[in-house]
Amino acid sequence: MNKPVGHLTAKDFASDQEVRWCPGCGDYAILKCMQRTLPELGATPANTVFVSGIGCSSRFPYYMATYGFHTIHGRAPAVATGVKLANPDLDVWLITGDGDGLSIGGNHLMHTLRRNVDLNILLFNNEIYGLTKGQYSPTSRAGTRSPSTPYGSLDRPLDPAAFALGSGARFVARTIDTAQKHMPEIFKRAHAHKGASFVEIFQNCIVYNDGVFNDFTEKAVLTDRTLNVRHGEPMIFGKNRDKGLIFDQKTFKLKVATIGEDGISESDILVHDETNSTLAHLLATLSPPDFPMVIGVIYCAPSSSYERDMTAQMEAVKAERGAPDMNAYLRRGYTWTVE
Repeated sequence: MNKPVGHLTAKDFASDQEVRWCPGCGDYAILKCMQRTLPELGATPANTVFVSGIGCSSRFPYYMATYGFHTIHGRAPAVATGVKLANPDLDVWLITGDGDGLSIGGNHLMHTLRRNVDLNILLFNNEIYGLTKGQYSPTSRAGTRSPSTPYGSLDRPLDPAAFALGSGARFVARTIDTAQKHMPEIFKRAHAHKGASFVEIFQNCIVYNDGVFNDFTEKAVLTDRTLNVRHGEPMIFGKNRDKGLIFDQKTFKLKVATIGEDGISESDILVHDETNSTLAHLLATLSPPDFPMVIGVIYCAPSSSYERDMTAQMEAVKAERGAPDMNAYLRRGYTWTVE
């Protein structure tokens, strides 16, 4: 593939492998969106790496005509970190699922986020273990019946966006598998962020958890049940754009208000500030039916990334001590001669 940058298309990022997900799986939409978006980012197959763990979503690297690693369960963050530290110039995308990333891989993901390694992390959340035939996952709702919870799950579900924020992530966003105009915007914002970017994608599992997100993704309710936040814009939603979020000073919580009722005007609606971590935590915990599901960039506050700090530290040590001498390092300190 010898096409110059700027002349690449989605086909240049599609591998020759047969895509093998269940018909109707939301992963197809995410894959197509990624293949379409990469040329718009100025990416090249030779400079792009996809790293995944285990699960339906983790088949992703096979279908991308780029470099890739299909690693072991939950360890994709560790491998992706190694790739980025070894060659910081690479664009590294980490593909994981709610089970792979938040159960066995939760510890690795947490430390990748707090270290702020410059990785683009996409977590496909379908609230179920699809590859292993439908067991409940860390994000499954209470009462979920599955082969591993036949009488209904008793666990309190984990919120991926809240988890990321609590782990110290500097970029947290959400999108939906069917939102083919919205998803590329989020991918571009995540890629532009220098540091760990975390994107939760609500992804439908048509076989084992079909329709679990219908309460806010169906076309008939989408505008009333989702709030697409944009930095510097009032957080208004609804078919008639007549609802918005306000801050209740008595309860210190967000509240849904109707514009034109109880003296509420558009000027009373909160304006989204994606750099405000307190607001981000509040937005991440909202969900239907009492609140809209918040999508878009919830939080973005860039800071120095881990691999840049590591490179700077190495250069500083070299400047102070000169080029490393491995032979001298091995022979420093006490030695023994065995006769």
